[in-house]
Amino acid sequence: MRNTYYRFPIVLTGGILVVLTAVYFSLTNGTFDMSIKEVFQTLLRMSPNSDFELVVFEFRLPRIVLGALVGFALGMAGAVIQGVTRNGLADPGILGINAGAGMAVVFFMFLLQGQITMTGCLGVMMMPMFGIAGGLAATTAIFMFARENGKLDPQRLILVGIAIASGFGAITMFLSLKMNPSDYEMAVAWLAGSLHSANWKFVVTMLPWLILLPPVIWLRSQVLDLFQLSEESVKSVGVSVEREKNALLLCSIGLVSASVAVSGSIGFVGLIAPHLARQLVGLRHRHIIPISGIAGMAIVVIGDFIGRTIFAPAELAAGIVVSVIGVPYFIYLLIRMRK
Repeated sequence: MRNTYYRFPIVLTGGILVVLTAVYFSLTNGTFDMSIKEVFQTLLRMSPNSDFELVVFEFRLPRIVLGALVGFALGMAGAVIQGVTRNGLADPGILGINAGAGMAVVFFMFLLQGQITMTGCLGVMMMPMFGIAGGLAATTAIFMFARENGKLDPQRLILVGIAIASGFGAITMFLSLKMNPSDYEMAVAWLAGSLHSANWKFVVTMLPWLILLPPVIWLRSQVLDLFQLSEESVKSVGVSVEREKNALLLCSIGLVSASVAVSGSIGFVGLIAPHLARQLVGLRHRHIIPISGIAGMAIVVIGDFIGRTIFAPAELAAGIVVSVIGVPYFIYLLIRMRK
């Protein structure tokens, strides 16, 4: 326990350094390369070069900041979902929460197609609301069908989640095919988990969720530790199990839905980040939750950088890059859990 306690600040510092390194490479590299001196001069408004300001403030910096916020939210949400369900394979994407939120956002785009853009003020304000409604619908359906004798079956949860995700995915595809060509292209790019349309409005939209919800989750980290025991043991210490589960799941749904609303569906972050956190800092959720957030930040920022540069001038969505890593990792976890 003492080793874990002393390991946490070291891992936290190392994780922040990894994120800062990823930010450095993302700012300085791309179709238009810049030196670190030019980046700092532009950030401090010391350079009169309008091209540098356009690249940094309009294209790269909002994309990096949004990717970091989305990764932090998805990593933390994954840690909560795995803690509540006591299932190491639980993930917002695998359970269908991403699909539910994505379906609702596509439905919003379908209702107002041709009248609104994703970067418009109304779109930025309303998409998270629709995303949360879709995430809640998916979670409600999952909990309805995954319960057996009033208890949540972890194995059944995965199967139900995959089925729910497939159902919402089919509805999303149907709605997108009914759109006009320009809106369809926008929806497909967004569904792939792309940060290409990132802007400061999206960043501002994410901030309230990240200011309000992570502190609530972190303050309940001890409850997540108790959830690793049997339900009877948790009740015996005076914890209102259903109320705490609902509060934690609502917080995680809020984080996931807000992320999906601004970046599309970026899967596997909520699966990989908590596993990395547990391997690095142990089993206490007080440590797992922030490290999962930092790991999620690193995964999304690095994934977006790879997708933006490896096939330049063409771009690969961050969600696709993360999935290329996430699918083999998911198979590895399945094999390890069978042993």
